Amino acid sequence: MASRSASYRSIFREGLLGGKVVIVTGGGSGIGRCTAHEVASLGAAVALIGRTREKLDTVCAEIVETGGKASAHVCDIREEEAVTRTVAGVLAKHGKIDGLVNNAGGQFPSPLAKISAKGWDTVVRNNLTGGFLMARECYTQWMAAHAAGCAIVNIVADMWMGMPGMGHSGAARAGMLNLTETAALEWAPVRVNAVAPGWIASSGMDHYGPEMRARIRGLHKHVPLGRLGTESEVSAAIVFLLSPAAAFVSGSCLRVDGAVPNARRSSPQVGNGPNEPFDGFHLAQPPKVLREDD
Repeated sequence: MASRSASYRSIFREGLLGGKVVIVTGGGSGIGRCTAHEVASLGAAVALIGRTREKLDTVCAEIVETGGKASAHVCDIREEEAVTRTVAGVLAKHGKIDGLVNNAGGQFPSPLAKISAKGWDTVVRNNLTGGFLMARECYTQWMAAHAAGCAIVNIVADMWMGMPGMGHSGAARAGMLNLTETAALEWAPVRVNAVAPGWIASSGMDHYGPEMRARIRGLHKHVPLGRLGTESEVSAAIVFLLSPAAAFVSGSCLRVDGAVPNARRSSPQVGNGPNEPFDGFHLAQPPKVLREDD
């Protein structure tokens, strides 16, 4: 096994998730990749789900290199039959499913008036329908009959008070939050919670066009904590909700956003500079948009 210094430096104790099986969708990059590494470092076997085999295989190899257990499962979560087959495949490979991290998603910037029906449908299927299908299949195929200790964590977004420029994503994420609250009631004792990341320095920032570059580089100025978040800070919130420490937490949403939604336009900006970030991910790299020269 690789040395501790060469693997994920989690804030949680070693072995916390030992013997567990956790699915991470969108596990080939960004927050999903980081979360997969942390979950594996804590003893869980991780089933990575995504659309690109190469990315999944790369992350699997990274995890195995540090002594973890991981498997790759190619799936478009927007397709019902594919999701049903994939969850069954995870069960065939690992024998159970203790946790689901519904992380996969995606969107593109656009004002509402210019979003086509096709564009709207694509984003809603990415960020709402796919998450519902994954959660439903994990529940019906395994968790309903083995509820003790099972948990679902849905990743949403900072969509509070509207999401101008990405209204399709905001609507889908708000729907996912409501789905979280409903599932927490219908599927108890399976615990169902959400994590809402704010502006996180992740590879996802590099998916936007050059017209977004200046805005992305200036985002930290609008954060009361004075900086962007790290992937590790989101992953830590996810792990907490998967862990026994959250045994009485269900139907909740944990914000990881530096208090951005609390900074009302009618009030002066609060904060006097950045605090100290947490970054336990040994392979973390800032997105290119934050590294490139102007």
